[in-house]
Amino acid sequence: MQIELPLPDRGALWAFFLDVDGTLADIAPHPEAVAIADHARNTLSRLAAGCGGAVALVSGRAIVDIDRLFAPLHLPVAGLHGFERRDAAGRITRADVDAGRLLAVRTGLTAFADAHPGALVEDKGLSLALHYRQAPAAEADALALAQELESEAGGALVLQRGKMVVELRPAGPDKGTAAAAFMAEPPFAGRRPVFVGDDVTDEAGFATINAMDGISIRVGDGTPTCARYDGASVAGIHDWLAAAADRLGGAVAKSGNGEI
Repeated sequence: MQIELPLPDRGALWAFFLDVDGTLADIAPHPEAVAIADHARNTLSRLAAGCGGAVALVSGRAIVDIDRLFAPLHLPVAGLHGFERRDAAGRITRADVDAGRLLAVRTGLTAFADAHPGALVEDKGLSLALHYRQAPAAEADALALAQELESEAGGALVLQRGKMVVELRPAGPDKGTAAAAFMAEPPFAGRRPVFVGDDVTDEAGFATINAMDGISIRVGDGTPTCARYDGASVAGIHDWLAAAADRLGGAVAKSGNGEI
């Protein structure tokens, strides 16, 4: 059953922070198999036009990968759970990474994937993820390995769990700190924040937005969450964003490649 989500009043000042996988797109067996529908790009374009550009994508994917998925739409974005961020002016900031630590992790995760058919390693440049959606029996061993590698890193890396994936990334920013950074800048500053996500990786975003008296929405259900609205579906989120764009008066925005 689809839950009822709040809609902005006409002319309301809202800012939107949207996860990608599991929120704007259904989860796929492989990260490269995820696709963004044309109607979703159109909706996000209208939404951005309706709220002065205050729409950001906040994802575990790298910025370059997010841009590929959403092209030609070019939005503010936080990638790698907030470890890299492009603001509304196009400026990109990235936290420092210990390449040596990641090399050791890559070796361990690759050996695991080689020994467990169906498991795969995703190298995001600043972090490494081990996916076991196609090898579900390996879940306990994958988690144990990730915990061991986190311990060996001595605090330099943190374990980030997700849906059928474990990821090791440098300690530091998260989706909550990324949303807070956006909210301190135009065009987001002074608006009511809305954060939509689906996974444990989004809980930091939910908590940050809750502290700002914003709106937090979790797609899916079944596990504890601090989101104020729980149980939405991917399709329901698309419908809700389209309705919000209508309320905010967003016409289809123009890009260098024409209308989207």
